[in-house]
Amino acid sequence: MSHTLVVGDVRPSQLLWTYGPGALVDLPNLSVVTMGLDRWEIGRCPPIEEARLLEAVRRVLGQQVERLRMPPIIKEENASPFTPEGKIGVPVRPFPRWLRCVRCGLLAEFDSGLFTIKENPYRPDQTHFIHTSCEKGSHSDAVPARFLLACRNGHLDDFPWHWFVHGGSATCKGTLRFFERGASLQTENLWVKCDTCGSARSLVHAFGEKAKDNIPACRGRHPHLDTYEDNCDQPARAVLLGATNSWFPITLSVLAIPHTGDSVAQIVEDGWQYLGDAESEGEVATIQKTLKKGGILAGIDQFKPSDLWAAIQKKKSNDTSREVVASEDIKGPEWRVLTNPNPPADWPHFLSERVDAPPSWSSVIPEILLLKRLREVNALIGYTRVEAPEETDDPDERPPMAALCRGVPQWVPATEVHGEGIFLRFSEQAVAAWEKKATVIARDKMLRAGHAGWRNARQLDPSAGFPGIRYAMLHSFSHLLIRELALECGYNAASIRERIYASPESGEPMAGILLYTAAADSDGTLGGLIELGKPANLNRLITQALYRATVCSSDPLCSEHDPEQDRSLHSASCHACTFVAETSCERGNRYLDRALLVPTFDCTEAAFFPSRGGKNG
Repeated sequence: MSHTLVVGDVRPSQLLWTYGPGALVDLPNLSVVTMGLDRWEIGRCPPIEEARLLEAVRRVLGQQVERLRMPPIIKEENASPFTPEGKIGVPVRPFPRWLRCVRCGLLAEFDSGLFTIKENPYRPDQTHFIHTSCEKGSHSDAVPARFLLACRNGHLDDFPWHWFVHGGSATCKGTLRFFERGASLQTENLWVKCDTCGSARSLVHAFGEKAKDNIPACRGRHPHLDTYEDNCDQPARAVLLGATNSWFPITLSVLAIPHTGDSVAQIVEDGWQYLGDAESEGEVATIQKTLKKGGILAGIDQFKPSDLWAAIQKKKSNDTSREVVASEDIKGPEWRVLTNPNPPADWPHFLSERVDAPPSWSSVIPEILLLKRLREVNALIGYTRVEAPEETDDPDERPPMAALCRGVPQWVPATEVHGEGIFLRFSEQAVAAWEKKATVIARDKMLRAGHAGWRNARQLDPSAGFPGIRYAMLHSFSHLLIRELALECGYNAASIRERIYASPESGEPMAGILLYTAAADSDGTLGGLIELGKPANLNRLITQALYRATVCSSDPLCSEHDPEQDRSLHSASCHACTFVAETSCERGNRYLDRALLVPTFDCTEAAFFPSRGGKNG
């Protein structure tokens, strides 16, 4: 295109989870690919300060990563599309390059001269291509061809229409037509034909076993980087435009927790993006008033400008951001703060209150911490295609992570979200005793067998990656409580997320769960979760959750499920009793077994929770 067009809008958080670099944005009339970070306007991307997350990103991508930055945001809600402010965003380009005329079925590339872009600056969502010389009507709409090629190495390419129709390389370069045979839109009824030589083929040959002989080798294309990689060793697969397996984000996330005993240094650390450019005490005082008036940095009004200026000078002269990140474990520092006898109660991004344990379950859940305010920061470090990255935690074994930019990244996109949460600490003594029970050891063996079979089927090391029976128990309880909370707290189930703190087989003893809301809008701070975390309410909810879990509507099939038989990663669990939205789950609904919590039809002796605590209701 000869000039910049605004073709649509998405929320900044979607540029991390759905439409990041390399992802396809399927707009109403267009399909575009988000370009690499090296094409983004870095000046439009404000920085986010979170030292622990930055250090975690550096361990993966390299020490050259300087900052975490937010995606560009339009500050004026009703900015004119003709002004520079109205054109703030991320660069995209049309992809796939092939378009289809909705009337005559012509298949051609958008820059072939047969199509024209029709811009609507007032309604960007209506910008579209037209086929100007269509034989069945002038200015017929043209839409993206909905078939592409992708591979496990993260490559994405146009569908090889000429190659596919002619059965390989051919001299014929005739005009192609897309048409339908039959009443349904199944792939066997979708055909492509060459007008010149008459060759035709059904798109059913592009999928399954038939595709091996009808799809060429992967060319190693990265359309968001304008690059091709040589000698890709993965087979290309046909994918549909809009399919979720075309782009899976790989992210890292941390909770913003106090990491210094100096309250002034903490507030400066939290608000560095606002205070970092200050050059004098007077400028600090001005910034402090602005932040206080806008309610941007809670607690900043409690400090004198002179103290803030001194802390800023100290940080500039000796940046301690790397010193505060001493552990490679992201969750370890969080666990130590959450289990502190006197947790922080007045930090800008971490406001907590310890309450009494639920009376009926105090022997196994002795501590409850209500997080009235918390902040989660997420960073996008790469993506995969075809296979989701959750299938293994080992970077050497998961699908290859594709790059967000050419060369090594100097920064990565990140977002921060605010919310509330409930932290439940389990009794370490009770959990350790439960782990030694013979029935629990047998259940552990069964889950490990399923885990080994699952990894063997994917040519992964079967002895690696199992999170442990403690994790499976805590994870299952977390899901049951999420489902119960969603019925009453005012949030939809997908708005509640989990963080499981389970010590590995060797390491710092941890046994707890954090259920929290972290949304990019007001849905994250309704207050309903905190109310249900109070002792009487939480006691009732835990009792109800465990009572419901004893019987599943899919029993006895659910309770008798043996992961070793079908090489799966869960036992007595299914959509009817335990599964939650995958965006809420750390492990994509894997490593779940309600028999570890309550007696089931198939297993009555492995339950962690005592058989008391009241009945449903």
